[in-house]
Amino acid sequence: MNPAKYQAVRLIAPGRRLVNEMLVAPDPAPGEILVRVSAAGICHSDAHYRSGVGSTRHPCTLGHEVAGVVARVGEGVTQVRPGDRVCLHYLVTCGECTHCRAGREQFCEMGEMIGKHRDGGFAELITVPARNALPLPASIPFEQGAVLMCSSATSLHALKKARVARGDSVAVFGAGGLGVSAIQLARAFGANPVFAVDINAAKLAFAGRLGAVPVDARNADPVQEIFGLTDRRGVDVSLELIGSARTMEQAVEVLAAGGRAALAGLTDQRMSIAPYRDLLNKEAEIIGVSDHLVPELYELLDLVVGGRLDLSGAISRIVPLDAEAINGVLDDLEACRDDVRTVVKP
Repeated sequence: MNPAKYQAVRLIAPGRRLVNEMLVAPDPAPGEILVRVSAAGICHSDAHYRSGVGSTRHPCTLGHEVAGVVARVGEGVTQVRPGDRVCLHYLVTCGECTHCRAGREQFCEMGEMIGKHRDGGFAELITVPARNALPLPASIPFEQGAVLMCSSATSLHALKKARVARGDSVAVFGAGGLGVSAIQLARAFGANPVFAVDINAAKLAFAGRLGAVPVDARNADPVQEIFGLTDRRGVDVSLELIGSARTMEQAVEVLAAGGRAALAGLTDQRMSIAPYRDLLNKEAEIIGVSDHLVPELYELLDLVVGGRLDLSGAISRIVPLDAEAINGVLDDLEACRDDVRTVVKP
């Protein structure tokens, strides 16, 4: 008997376009589950991995924003059962190292990321440790459950690292997939006003509908624009979600006294700041943001169920599980075209 096979979209080597492949369906090992993928978000990070920014295992199935239905469970798994709706935490950690014990699981000494270091969700099936599965409430569509696992989670983690508080003013640099969540989450935490900085008119218009003040960086210096809108004070918190040295610099320059800039965008560019003007004279802070934590994922699910985070308008396109279609989306992301979030549905 020929072994069962499933379709996957794979990165064969960095710098090459993704390809379709048929793989042998795995049996879940003890402690693992096999999930039939219902939706997988396409993240800007996937475009970085395809181009060679960030170390990836290859060949590898990309896709780290995943939701689906449990198909089979391995020996010893009791917390989920076949048929359960789940979304997947993308960090596979040991739970025992110094970082894991200290609540810094994103720095796990043995950590692996699905869709980067191990096969991800651009596939019909995926195998993960059972502890990486979170119950997905029936009220949350698979598409939204998938994107919650990265873009929303990173935005929440960034806001928490920046200690956003009620009454804070916030500037969000990048009104794309992460920015849509960041704007809503900042407002849910009581921030006001929330500025959305981008060069894309469609994204700015959508940010405005979410309650943000749009700042068009094509037509004006966003730092000066925001200073003008805040009586020359600046903002308490800024989030950089684009991955550009210049927007990182702007996220620091726009801070008020005591302000905090949380930088989450991926780039290998170097940034430049004036230490006295931008940091010392304002006692401002620059905060690096890496991934997120499991408790934040449960918090996000509660926010969606409670109606405080709505991703229904953030998913602008659905594409099939096909290399040509996914490569086209990655091309669009690299070119900063209009789509906010795109999801793959096998």
